[in-house]
Amino acid sequence: MRTVQNLPNLLRDDLRPDCENCFGLCCVALPFALSADFAFTKNAGETCPNLQSDFRCGIHKDLRQKGFRGCTVYECFGAGQKVSQFTFKGKDWRKTPETAKLMFDVFPIMQQLHEMLLYLTEALSLQATASIHSDLCRALEETERLTHLRPESLIELDVPAHRAKINLLLLRASELVRSGPLPARSRSKKHRKKPGRGADLIGANLRGADLRGANLRGALLIAADLRDADLKMADLIGADFRDADVRGADLTGSLFLTQAQINAANGDAKTKLPSMLSQPAHWSTS
Repeated sequence: MRTVQNLPNLLRDDLRPDCENCFGLCCVALPFALSADFAFTKNAGETCPNLQSDFRCGIHKDLRQKGFRGCTVYECFGAGQKVSQFTFKGKDWRKTPETAKLMFDVFPIMQQLHEMLLYLTEALSLQATASIHSDLCRALEETERLTHLRPESLIELDVPAHRAKINLLLLRASELVRSGPLPARSRSKKHRKKPGRGADLIGANLRGADLRGANLRGALLIAADLRDADLKMADLIGADFRDADVRGADLTGSLFLTQAQINAANGDAKTKLPSMLSQPAHWSTS
């Protein structure tokens, strides 16, 4: 079994996208609809016309300018290379078209499993969760085992049931962290009642808000003003950050924040991010 000491470095690199070793699966397997995020409609299993023969995107550097903002937000958590190189042993769907549908069906399942691995890995890295480290380790080992199944077995998985079990552990981890002493406040000054889980905060004015330790699981933060807000130790799993303004916000120490959520938001050089996340290219550098 993996030990708590060596766990963070063992998995985290595998849970980052490696497009060089993927067969462009997100460009084929996933559907999208004409919207502010996509310039046209594409069905699942249909190849995006921007995908080149080498599995690279022909407009990668101009995706946002050409109406494909959704592509710059999406995160597979390393599922693309896992399915391409491990599950299907490096045999791409163009050369083995008989495997294409199965590969495309497996990809979103693997993406969900890898997302769970990411959350479990983070939970295990937290000192406050020491009392449940053994349970977290078992859950991680089981989830990783599922990612090693044959494709025929993967598509038979009851992913919602497994996610429900994992979520109970993540909830417990969140409670253990947020029940501890809050870190020192950053620049935020506003005192207000902290919103709760699943809160509808679309377009809300939360500028400078003290949101330390808040439970914002599944919160709708679409286009919310979070400038200079303090979100240290806030549980952000599943929170919708589309077009949220996080310029100057402090997200260090926040729980279960992913690169996809950050990609969907608008920040700047003053936004403080957890060490495992990076500033998106579209963010302001000033």
